Amino acid sequence: MLFEDQRYFFYITNDDSLSMFDVVKEAGDRCNQENLIEQQKNGVHAFRAPLDSLEANWAWMLMSSLAWSLKAWMALTLAASSPKHEKHRQDANTILRMEFRSFIQCFMRMPAQIIKTGRKVVYRLLSWNPTMPIFFRFLDAIT
Repeated sequence: MLFEDQRYFFYITNDDSLSMFDVVKEAGDRCNQENLIEQQKNGVHAFRAPLDSLEANWAWMLMSSLAWSLKAWMALTLAASSPKHEKHRQDANTILRMEFRSFIQCFMRMPAQIIKTGRKVVYRLLSWNPTMPIFFRFLDAIT
């Protein structure tokens, strides 16, 4: 062995009130860090660098992280829309813990028919899956 193996960890936060020790402690206390990293790595491919410049790779990571954040935003919107219903909180936790590929399959890749009529646009979903009630509850929450 020629050199010692050194590992560095980075913690990024926007909370200025925490000290450096508190940021590291809070990150260590959070559960599911390995799963989050694995999903960022293999689910949305945030840590892949397919482009040839540093700025382009930064943009790639930013866009894929935003796609991941869409999943969290949907779960948190559902939880906030009806905080007293235990079933709705369970659905929000299910979405929050869902793998990104499953989220894409359940909520993004839904075959739909879009019909433009005289004065309105009609969206017809052409398939059904067990997460459709959650999807419709999310639509009600954001409209």
